[in-house]
Amino acid sequence: MTAQTRSEIAGLLSRHGLSPSRRLGQHFLADANITRKIVDLSGVGTGDQVVEVGAGTGTLTRALAATGARVVAYEIDAGLLPVLEEVTSGLPVELRSLDVTDVDLANELAAGQWVMVANLPYNVGTPLLMDALRRVPQIERFVVMVQREVAERLVAGPGSRQYGLPSVIVAIHAQAFLAFRVPAQVFYPAPRVESAVVVLDRIPASHESERAIQIAAAAFNQRRKMLRGSLAAVLDDPTAVLQGVAIDPTARAENLAPDDYLALARV
Repeated sequence: MTAQTRSEIAGLLSRHGLSPSRRLGQHFLADANITRKIVDLSGVGTGDQVVEVGAGTGTLTRALAATGARVVAYEIDAGLLPVLEEVTSGLPVELRSLDVTDVDLANELAAGQWVMVANLPYNVGTPLLMDALRRVPQIERFVVMVQREVAERLVAGPGSRQYGLPSVIVAIHAQAFLAFRVPAQVFYPAPRVESAVVVLDRIPASHESERAIQIAAAAFNQRRKMLRGSLAAVLDDPTAVLQGVAIDPTARAENLAPDDYLALARV
């Protein structure tokens, strides 16, 4: 099934009396090659369960459903519902006109394994991913398009400029890689930033994962401070605890690997 072109998207919106919303940051994917690459990365097919966030005009929704997968597509803009109903007619798609940030996905998604495939809205992409990794274990794989700088933060390693709390959360819960960059001109309308597609494959979570994230959050909240100072609110005698797991108390948040935060959580 072919992806929507810029003229097709413009025609769909015009026919329904709509235009892209700046408030909602709407930039609709209009490139068959990028659509195909995203669907291929997802690896979904007949019988698989897919959750899409920000269905837009349905180009990705339609391509995913064409594989035979069952797609649950969330779209906050109720005005786009008639467009989505038109382009997904006859396909295994369930449309949910809801703000996904107000939804408990762990309870909303049926049992079994899920794949999240989405062109995530820039303003909610990071918190949505962090929450889904920590609280929605049904989602086994994420193939998501986000702003390029966000993608780089998600996959960053210790010591790099982009490394931060999101990097730690991702590494604790998944194996992640940046699959490819996406130029602005493949969207309608074109955004002012470059995007990228990242893939996150869930790994078994440690029992100490939430405690490790709490410690990392405290460290990065005062990242200019040495750990012996930044962790004073979450560790009793941080210097002794740090030395006990062979971590230099004068190091800073970005110097610790995710495994170091897990080691601190265990003690």
